[in-house]
Amino acid sequence: MDFGQIEDDTAIIYKSNKDLLINTDVLVENVHFSSKTASPNDIGWKAITSNISDLVASGAEEILNITVGLITPPSTEWNWVEGVYEGMEKALNKFGGKLIGGDCSKGKEKILAITAIGSLGPLRLHRANGLPGDCLVTSGCHGLSRLGLALLIDEPIANLKIIPRSLKRKAINAHLRPQPSIEGLRKLEECKPNHLPWRAAGTDSSDGLLEAVESLCLSSGCKGILSYDDLPRDNEWPKGNYWDNWCLYGGEDYELVLSMPESWAAAWIKSMPKAIKIGRLEKGFPKVYWENGEEINNLAFKHF
Repeated sequence: MDFGQIEDDTAIIYKSNKDLLINTDVLVENVHFSSKTASPNDIGWKAITSNISDLVASGAEEILNITVGLITPPSTEWNWVEGVYEGMEKALNKFGGKLIGGDCSKGKEKILAITAIGSLGPLRLHRANGLPGDCLVTSGCHGLSRLGLALLIDEPIANLKIIPRSLKRKAINAHLRPQPSIEGLRKLEECKPNHLPWRAAGTDSSDGLLEAVESLCLSSGCKGILSYDDLPRDNEWPKGNYWDNWCLYGGEDYELVLSMPESWAAAWIKSMPKAIKIGRLEKGFPKVYWENGEEINNLAFKHF
């Protein structure tokens, strides 16, 4: 009998013949979201998609279940809570997964803690799987979410008048409604050359592109080399260091950042119109450098 999973203190995870991946993300008000810039629907959507992005970046073939821990001040209006859960439901309906339980409590600030469970596919992406000679690639452009946030909070923006309206729309949508790269993982599995083993390193760029590359380097014990000309910029992205910094450090882009053999990377880029090779791994101290040898300082968001 299939009892209602949310009608008890516990929920069953039914036996699977595949390994499971588990991820937990915490979203804190005024750190990860603000009701001044995001609707309750948007907040619920991002709570789910940020977790799904981590599962996908680890090789999850299917999103199975989620649980939700919710903390809000007693003064919180009920329609805010309903809106958050509606946003979560919309994301689950699109990307997969089922709500099976959680808990709620009162507190001084709004906090959403999501635990997501997925089943592992044929490729276990892990940050430590990189090797010297690998290509560094990513599934799409970066910096859009950072620009979207700046627009939503009326932050002063350099050369605001040169930003086309279409780029502004893309940026705001990227910030409020991020899309985990499920298609990128599927294409990656489909295009693997037969002569290669199932080995690739991966993470997502939720904390910024440079942070993602640096994490691959640290875990794999390799030096990373990035090409300035090949930074993953949107085709409408303005030129200049100001904008390149947002591309490198902006965060919350939720793109796959991968290290893999060159022939596999070429096949993946061919199958993914927005994917791009951004650099390579080499033997050396696990830092990230430009091709001219200059070290790239990490200015990405820190959790502590």
